[in-house]
This record gives sequence, C-alpha cells and structure tokens, in this order.
Amino acid sequence: MNTVLWILQIVLAAAMLGAGAAKLSQGREKLLDKMSWAESYSDPAFRGIGAVEVLGALGLILPAVTGIAPILVPVAATGLAITMLGAVLTHVRRKEFGQLAPSAVFLVLAVVIAWGRFGPYPL
Repeated sequence: MNTVLWILQIVLAAAMLGAGAAKLSQGREKLLDKMSWAESYSDPAFRGIGAVEVLGALGLILPAVTGIAPILVPVAATGLAITMLGAVLTHVRRKEFGQLAPSAVFLVLAVVIAWGRFGPYPL
C-alpha cells in the first residue's frame, strides 16, 4: 500500500504542479478559454489558487523525500483536498458538469493520500 500511496502522491503532485504553474505563469486572462470558471475570480485570487496548488504539490513530495517533517505530506494532501472540494463546488455552482470530473478525481486522490499518510501508512 505504501507503493500505491507513493504513486498517487506523484500523480497528484504532477497534476497540481502543472495546473498551478500554468495559473501563476500565464495568468487568468490567457487561460479563460480553457478555464471558464476563472471569470468568477479576481486575478490575485486566481494566482493564489495557483500558488496553493504548487505549494501543495511540493508538500506531497519534498518532506517525504528529504525526511524533514514528513507529517507535512498528509497536511499538504488535506490542503489539496480542501482546494479540490472548492473546485468541485465551483463547477457545480456554475453548472459546469463536464469540467467536474478532473476536480473530483483529484479530490478523491488527495483524500486517499491524507487518509493513508495520517493513518495506517505514515512515512
């Protein structure tokens, strides 16, 4: 199970790092055609979401790899779960059901990682 959790951590970290880096580097206006939900948020909030995603991605991997404060891995997973819950709720509120699946999958991944690393499979 530890190997499965590591795979999930890497997959979720890669997805969050990519999404967050895009939000930080390209900005809201350039991504509106791909992320229509972004029109509901200000530029600072959009970049803030990107920063949270990047920091969460780093928190899933770096503490475990370095052995420095590995308790931060499930904390990062919990933070990403909260972020993805917000994404799911935003898509539901905006009736963007076609865009709901990726956020829901990332939410489930984050919850499984948090459960596993806080619970029976700590680092």
